[in-house]
Amino acid sequence: MTSVTETSLCQVQEVALEEKNGLAVIDAPGPVNGGVDYHSEWPQDEEKGLKEEDDDPWAATLPELREGEKWANLSSAKRARFIVLIIVKVILLSGFLYMFICSLDFLSTAFRLLGGVAAGEVLNDHFLLSNPVCGLMIGVLVTVLVQSSSTSTSIVVAMVSAEIIGVRQSIPIVMGANIGTSVTNTIVALGQAKERNEFRRAFGGATVHDMFNWLTVFIFLPIEVASHYLEALTNAILGGLDLQEQDVDFEILKAITGPFTKLIIQIDKKVITDVAQGIVNASDVRLLKVCDPDDTECSYNHLFAHTTMTDTEVGLIMLAVSIIILFVCLFAIVKLLHSMLRGGIAVLIKKFINADFPGHLSFLTGYLAILIGAVLTFVVQSSSIFTSAITPLVGIGVITMERMYPLTLGANIGTTATGILAALASSGGSLRNALQISLCHLFFNISGIIIWYPIPFMRKVPIFLAKTLGNTTASYRWFAIFYLLLLFFVAPAIVFGLSIAGIVPLLAVGIPILVFLILIVVINILQRKFPRILPKFLRSWEFLPKPLHSLEPLDRLLSCSCIKKNLARRKKAQDTTELNKEQHKATPVDNPAFDAV
Repeated sequence: MTSVTETSLCQVQEVALEEKNGLAVIDAPGPVNGGVDYHSEWPQDEEKGLKEEDDDPWAATLPELREGEKWANLSSAKRARFIVLIIVKVILLSGFLYMFICSLDFLSTAFRLLGGVAAGEVLNDHFLLSNPVCGLMIGVLVTVLVQSSSTSTSIVVAMVSAEIIGVRQSIPIVMGANIGTSVTNTIVALGQAKERNEFRRAFGGATVHDMFNWLTVFIFLPIEVASHYLEALTNAILGGLDLQEQDVDFEILKAITGPFTKLIIQIDKKVITDVAQGIVNASDVRLLKVCDPDDTECSYNHLFAHTTMTDTEVGLIMLAVSIIILFVCLFAIVKLLHSMLRGGIAVLIKKFINADFPGHLSFLTGYLAILIGAVLTFVVQSSSIFTSAITPLVGIGVITMERMYPLTLGANIGTTATGILAALASSGGSLRNALQISLCHLFFNISGIIIWYPIPFMRKVPIFLAKTLGNTTASYRWFAIFYLLLLFFVAPAIVFGLSIAGIVPLLAVGIPILVFLILIVVINILQRKFPRILPKFLRSWEFLPKPLHSLEPLDRLLSCSCIKKNLARRKKAQDTTELNKEQHKATPVDNPAFDAV
């Protein structure tokens, strides 16, 4: 009886929560095979009376935007008011975008303070770097810790330049750095979790970067280990070149954000490189630039210059502050874009961003998007900043997934420029090796694009996987946190641990899991495309217990847990209130008139 009551209570509470968020759960057939059926629920709009069951939630339709009044019909006062509002909104949008970019810089600084020195120590372990799989996972974890593939790649370039590690050992690390850099825009996508369809699109737009990077690594890491084609290709390119050291310093975005961020906090990024190269001991240094108490002429002028806190304590403070600023700015940017993109402006922007070239030249549109993504990433010197800035635009429906994908590929190309610039600053005989690993990074990304973009069927694979993740998070929003922790922390840490144990434990555990996953993917494809060639029991996953083919039981468990906590909190508050009332009634009235009797 108790279990039935709890189940019913969960169902009622879920419906109430959905209705509170403006969502109506429709009594329609459930998703096939425990998958996600985004047509089973849609937003309600009481004022417009619209239902979006016939609309694709992935399309850049901007259904929430209203047509504005025509300019010719506006009075002079309304025109002036309109112009002033636009100017104010543009200024506010620029300000929030500036703070958004600064918050990403603060987030990167926080992660470096928390784990940068540890990342340097890991990179200094030559035994670990000799294992390609271990090197790959080190690249992922180090990039997640420093929140920048440009930084981790530059560290690797410096180590190759100093001849601490060879080009061959550094290639898997660079591949891992490519994966780790996409964690930032995945975190940014969480800021749009309030609106279901916006979250669906934003999370899908962010994870398409993950899917491309993982798929590319799955193909080219074994090829590189077996043939060393990247090493041979870049060696051939550099063979006849007369290389000379160059003094290169190209920073546009840092010149704009630097004056503000340096007033808040300053760290010595070279410390991580020095620890990785074994120049200094990790226990003897700190990243945060602080003044010596005995130094009366300290040149550091930032908020934490005279702090007595440790790097970890400052890192935790900056982590909390940066996340708060990031989500506040993201919320404000989305709201401002919603209010600005109306009528003809929305139509114009959609046509410009998502339009294709006419006729037979339409296939060139995606390649132009790749070029634009590469150039803009080169300008801001960070793929994380570029992809994080356009992820909210995917969420609100301005940019389609099909356009986000080539822009992301361009960002992967553009971010390799940082490593090339770092290599050009190397000296003497080390310049060649440093430039070679930078070119390996470039051609690794180009190789991935050649596989996963030119052929229409192949480009659909990462987009399909990202949309599947987006649909899943739209139905089970907690899955986004689970995905983030699993893909960027837990899985790399497990594989890293198995790699340390040796090649035999890694293969003994990894091969069965890999075969099992491939088998599931193949069966899923056959269920969708050619179900008749499968045995009847394999045409769906219904023969399995529901927890093995659906997230719904786990979702109900988590929902019930939250509901029980809320009910317990309410009951405790109610009991406290009633107890206070009883105590108040039982207390005698203090009346001075009775004292005289």
